[in-house]
This record gives sequence, C-alpha cells and structure tokens, in this order.
Amino acid sequence: MIEQLIFYVFALVLLFAATMVITVRNPVHAALFLVLAFFNSAVLWVMAGAEFLGIVLVLVYVGAVMVLFLFVVMMLDLNLGSLREGFMRHFYIGVPIAVLMAVQMLLVVGSGLFAPETLPEARMPIPEDAGNTHMLGSVLYTVYVYPFELAAVILLVAIIAAIMLTLRRREGTRHQDPGKQVRVRKADRLRVVNIPSASRKSEQE
Repeated sequence: MIEQLIFYVFALVLLFAATMVITVRNPVHAALFLVLAFFNSAVLWVMAGAEFLGIVLVLVYVGAVMVLFLFVVMMLDLNLGSLREGFMRHFYIGVPIAVLMAVQMLLVVGSGLFAPETLPEARMPIPEDAGNTHMLGSVLYTVYVYPFELAAVILLVAIIAAIMLTLRRREGTRHQDPGKQVRVRKADRLRVVNIPSASRKSEQE
C-alpha cells in the first residue's frame, strides 16, 4: 500500500513537471521543471528495480547535462517573443507527429516482444548474487552488442555534426589557427628596444 502511494505521488509530480516543461514560457523555469521530471523518473526506475538506470539518470542528466543546459540558457540573451511566434504555425504539424510517435510506441510495447519470458536474457543463467548493474552489463555486451555499437556510431555522428555546426565561418568573429601558432618564431613575437636611461638622457642634454 505504501509503495503504491509513493508510486502515484511521484508519477503525478512527473506528469505535472513534464506538462510544465512544454507549457511554461520562461526557458529557465522549463529547465528546472525538466530537472524535477528527471528526478521523479529516477525514483520510479529505482522502485521498478532498475536502480542503475535511476542513479545514472540523476548523476548524468540532473547533475551534469541539465546544469550545463541551465547555465547556457541563463547566459544567453534569448528573445522569447521570436520563439513564440512560430508556435501556432508549427502546432498543426507537431500534433500529428506526436500522435504517430505515441501510436508506434504503443504498437511496439504491446506487441509482446518485450515480455520477460521472450527476452533472450531470460534464457541466460543468472547467478544468485548478480546485481542489476552486472546483469545489465552482461546483456548489453553479449545479446545487444550490435545495437549498442550502432547507437555509439549514431552518437559519434551527432557529435561531429555539432562540432561542424559550431565551426561555421561567421563574419566579425576571430578564429585560432593552431598551425600558425606552432610555427611562430621568436623574431615574430619579440622585439628588443634600446631605451636610454634617465641619467644618460640628462648627460646627452
């Protein structure tokens, strides 16, 4: 009874935080509500027996990614008026896409492919003292090694694309050339100037 009460409390807070993320106007408040949503999701994962995923969600997303994202949002001078102008224009496209994604997720989850008795790891011998992290690692690098490598390649491509978008040449900005910095000589940066002292200057006068 207590576990069900805790589940419903955190689930309701999660739904409230997720709704506020997409409805609040201030981006800083949206980021804070997203942190709250991540924290409640982590609690639900821990209650479901996936303590490793819950701890990773708190440490990686709440403790690192969202703090960095919140710092960037607070440092940037965002024009909120221009961000709201195109909301209704793309609203009619976003709703069918969201419905299509929800239908696809329901079809995949309800197909029975993820039932506990049909998963490959259900047929694997599980030691009695094996923890959640040990089981996840053994399954990830044996049964799902190819999807794991495919996800790693996709993330690598996304990182390269983000770097290429950042390195675009823009007028009025300064860029560093490491090749020129390495090939620099002392004569290019240092010049010896002979400045007469005050006593010598007075003698000359």
